[in-house]
Amino acid sequence: MKHMNNLEAAFHQYFEIVHANTPELLKEAFSLRFRVLCVHNDISGFNSVNYPNKLESDEYDSRSVHLLLRHRPTDTFIGTTRLILPDSQHPENKLPTELHTRFYPEFQVDPLSRKHTAEISRFAISSNFFKRKNEHYTLAGPVDIPTRSVDKPQERRHFPHPMLALVVGIIQICAQYEIYHLLSSMEPALNKLLGFYGLQLNAIGPSTDYHGLRSPYHVCLLDVLDRIYRNQQVIWELVTDHGNIWPADLTFLRQQNRLQPVGSDSVCIPG
Repeated sequence: MKHMNNLEAAFHQYFEIVHANTPELLKEAFSLRFRVLCVHNDISGFNSVNYPNKLESDEYDSRSVHLLLRHRPTDTFIGTTRLILPDSQHPENKLPTELHTRFYPEFQVDPLSRKHTAEISRFAISSNFFKRKNEHYTLAGPVDIPTRSVDKPQERRHFPHPMLALVVGIIQICAQYEIYHLLSSMEPALNKLLGFYGLQLNAIGPSTDYHGLRSPYHVCLLDVLDRIYRNQQVIWELVTDHGNIWPADLTFLRQQNRLQPVGSDSVCIPG
């Protein structure tokens, strides 16, 4: 029987990762996105009048896996994100970050890796969960939730940011769908926060006005898992469920997919 560390215990006490795989749960995710993008933030390209049903969705939702983050003490959904999967019918099709941002010349998405490449998108967490403004980093901006949400010091001590909870969900989904490469467009501040947990991505292009000022990022997930296994054991145990979701030894996966680690910059390349 495995022993949960303090971070895991707090995670399961305060948070639940919910797969939005029913029409009702998808509606919750789209409603949360509407409030984030269209109501509470001045984000270009998201005018509330274009969403009369108060649900924000787009053409990528049908090929995405959607997550909601539930805060157990208040039974409130406080965050959402999606993972845009490769297009199974047309694997050559590009992901949104490729279409709307510019990459440095030295970075290219390897065609052979496209079936293992996905994009983190629509990542948002309530601005009211933590009331200290400098702690709210999202891909799209904050959203208000009911006032019964709490700001308890003991929750902040045990689990510093619910952002980690959504990232845990994303990484676990990647195992299920054999995703080894991740792309995303996000604010540099969020990537800096991810770095606190050893989960940072690598900038692959300059900042671009894409729903606000965003930079394109990429990471090889196997390198991230290796890094947190070496340097952030508590995070690794949470993310991988003690090796049950992702193994500690990734040699077989690297060999099977011809992926080689590239030192400290955490970008793996085809062998």
